[in-house]
Amino acid sequence: MRLVFLGPPGAGKGTIAERIHAVLSIPHISTGDLFRKAIHDETYLGKQVKEILDSGHLVPDELTTEMVKERLAEKDAEKGFILDGYPRTLPQADALNKFGHPERVVNFMIPEEIIITRLSGRRVCRKCHATYNIKTSPPGADGICDVCGGELYMREDDAPEKITKRLHVYADLTQPLIEYYRKSGLLMDFDTNRPVDILVPELATILKNDLG
Repeated sequence: MRLVFLGPPGAGKGTIAERIHAVLSIPHISTGDLFRKAIHDETYLGKQVKEILDSGHLVPDELTTEMVKERLAEKDAEKGFILDGYPRTLPQADALNKFGHPERVVNFMIPEEIIITRLSGRRVCRKCHATYNIKTSPPGADGICDVCGGELYMREDDAPEKITKRLHVYADLTQPLIEYYRKSGLLMDFDTNRPVDILVPELATILKNDLG
C-alpha cells in the first residue's frame, strides 16, 4: 500500500501517520525525519543537507528525491509506505512516479480557523521537547512539563500571524500538486476536524477496503 499524505500544518497528518502505520504494517516516512537522521549520522547526503539548511536555503528537489528514493529501497518499505512531506512540488511528484508510484494520495482537510486554534495553543518543553496544547491536552501545572518539569514555551512560528502566513505559503505551493493528483484519480479528501481516535480506524478501514 503506497500512500502519500498531504495537508497543511496543523491538519494532523503526522499524528495520524504515526498511529496508522502500525495498523497498515507499512513505515511512516517523514522527510523531516530523514533530514534529521542523515544529519545526525553524518552521511554523505546528510552533510549536504546540513550545509544547505545552515545557509538558510531550502533543500533542492533532486537531493530530497535522492534521500526518499534511498529510504524506499529499504526492506521495510517493500510492501508499501506512508510518505509525509514528500512530494511537495510537481517535479518531486514526477520523480516519485518512477520509483514509488503512489496508489492513493490522502488530502487532509480542516478549516483554517481550527488550525490556528490548534497551533497557537501548542506548547513545547525546553528540556525534553514534549508537546502539549493548552486547550486540548494541557499539562497538569500551567507552564510546566509533566514529564521532566521543564519550562513550556510557544514556538515563534506558532504565533497566529505566523501560522496564517505559513498556511498561505502552503496553499500556494501545494495547490498545483493537489490538482495534479486529483486529475490522476489518486486524490482522496479526508476531513480531519474530528478526534484522532475516530479518524485513524476510519481511514484505515477506507484504505484497506479501497486498496486491499
